[in-house]
Amino acid sequence: MKITQALISVSDKKGVLEFAQGLAALGVKLLSTGGTAKLLQSAGLTVTEIGDYTGFPEMLDGRVKTLHPKVHGGILARRDLPAHLETLKAHSIPTIDLVCVNLYPFRETVAKPGVTLAEAIENIDIGGPAMVRSAAKNYAGAAIVTDPADYALVLNELKTGDGALKLSTRFDLAKKAFTHTARYDSMIANWLTAEAEGIEAEPEKPAPTPAQFPERLQLAFDRAETLRYGENPHQQAAFYREPAPRPGSIATYRQLQGKELSYNNIADSDAAWECVKTFAAPACVIVKHANPCGVAIASGLLEAYEKAFKTDTVSAFGGIIAFNGEVDIDVVEAMSAKKHFVEVLIAPAFTDAAKALLSAKQNLRVLEVPPGHGARALELKRVGGGLLAQTPDNFNIEPENLKVVTQKAPTPAQIEDMLFAWRVAKFVKSNAIVFCGGGMTLGVGAGQMSRVDSTRIASIKAKNAGLALTGSVVASDAFFPFRDGVDVLAEAGAAAVIQPGGSVRDEEVIAAANDHGLAMVFTGARHFRH
Repeated sequence: MKITQALISVSDKKGVLEFAQGLAALGVKLLSTGGTAKLLQSAGLTVTEIGDYTGFPEMLDGRVKTLHPKVHGGILARRDLPAHLETLKAHSIPTIDLVCVNLYPFRETVAKPGVTLAEAIENIDIGGPAMVRSAAKNYAGAAIVTDPADYALVLNELKTGDGALKLSTRFDLAKKAFTHTARYDSMIANWLTAEAEGIEAEPEKPAPTPAQFPERLQLAFDRAETLRYGENPHQQAAFYREPAPRPGSIATYRQLQGKELSYNNIADSDAAWECVKTFAAPACVIVKHANPCGVAIASGLLEAYEKAFKTDTVSAFGGIIAFNGEVDIDVVEAMSAKKHFVEVLIAPAFTDAAKALLSAKQNLRVLEVPPGHGARALELKRVGGGLLAQTPDNFNIEPENLKVVTQKAPTPAQIEDMLFAWRVAKFVKSNAIVFCGGGMTLGVGAGQMSRVDSTRIASIKAKNAGLALTGSVVASDAFFPFRDGVDVLAEAGAAAVIQPGGSVRDEEVIAAANDHGLAMVFTGARHFRH
C-alpha cells in the first residue's frame, strides 16, 4: 500500500519534524492541526491545515477539529471495496493513508499538584483517539503511528519499499495503537473513578487526592525484558514496568555491568532496596531469598557493610547487597577481601574507582538506582481469579509513640536500637523476630509458622555467627501469643523488647518480661509480611 497523504497531529513532538520531513521527501502530502502544523510550517514544509482541508474551522476552543467525514472517511474507507471508493469520489474525499497521532498529556496533567477537575477534563483527547482507532481498524488500508520510536522504522521501510508499507508492519502498528488508546482510557477511568464524590459541582477547585481503591481498576505495564525463566527453570517469566515508575523504585534501575537479571534477582533486589532506603544514616542491607539476613547503620557505608556482613556470613553468600549512598573503592575492596560472592550490588551511585574495580567481576550485576521517595502505588498480589490490593506499609514508629508496659523502662540507647530493629522487622517475612544491638542485626528469624520457633532460630543464627546477644534488643513483627517466646529471648540474653501488643495474653507476656527484668514497649501496630 503506497502512502500518498498523511495526517500528523501530536502532543509529544519529539522527532515529529524529522519524520514529517522524511515523508515530504518521499512526496507524501501533509495534513496537520494546531501547534503541529505551525511547527512543520515554520521549518518550511508545505502543510494543509485541517480546517482548510475540511472546510470547517476548529471550534469550541479546539474541542472539535478532526471529527469530520472528510477525515474519517479518508481513513476508514476500505480500499478493496469499489463501493467505498465510489463514495469517496462522490464526496471529493481523498484517502488518508498514514495517521501520526499521539494524545493529549492527561497523565502529566493530573500528576501536577493542585490540578483542577476542569484542567483534567480539558486534557481528555477526543479527536485523537477517534483517528487512532479509525486507522488501526483499517490497517489494511491505512497505517497508524503513535510511538515516536517507530518513526525511523516507518521511514526506512517507505524508502526501501517504493513509498509503501508492508501489511505485517501496518498490523503491528495497529496493535500498538489499540494498546495506546486502551492505556489512555484506563488512565482517565482510574483517575475519574477514584475521585471523591461531589467534585463535579465545583470543577474550578483543586481535585482531591484520589481514593485508594477505585471501583474498577485498570492496569498498564510495559514489558521491560523477557527473563531466562521464573522462580524455577521450568517457569517462563518477564519483567514489566509501570509506564511512569515512581522515583526511587527498583524499576528505575540502570544496570552498569554483569549478567542479565533473573526473576529472583529482581524480586530480591526490590526487597533489599526498599529496606535500605528507609534509613537516613549510611546503611547496608543484605538480602537472601527475600529476607534481610544482615542490616546495619553506621557513620559510613564501609562500617555499615562490615556490621551487616557479620550478622550471617553464611546466608550472605550469594545474596543481594544494597547501600543507600555512593559506594566507593573501600567498600568494594572490603567485599573482595572477604571473597564475598554477591549476585547483585545496588546503590544510588558508584565512584569511578569503585566501578573500575567492580569491572573485574564480569558476572556481578551492578545496579544504579536514582534516589527518590515518590508515593508508592498500591501493592498488588494475584490470587486465583482475582487480585488483592493494599496500601503500602509506610508506618514507622517514633519514640514518643512507644508505650512502656514493664516495670523497667528502656534506656535511650535501647530505644534507638529498638526503633532500628522495628524498621528491619517490617521487611522480614512473618513470623519475624529480629535481635539487634549497636545499630546492626545480630540474629534474624523469618517465615516460621510459630513465633517461638522464629525466636529460637534468630538466637541460634546469632550463636552460629559468634555474636553475643547479652544486652540486645528484640523486635517482633506481631504480638507474642504466649510467654514462651519471651522466655526464649530472655534466655538468649536480650534486655529489651519492642512489639505491637494486642494479645489476649498481653498481661501474661508482660509478667514474663518483668520476671526476666526486661524492658518492653508496645507500638500498637504490627508489620505482617507474607
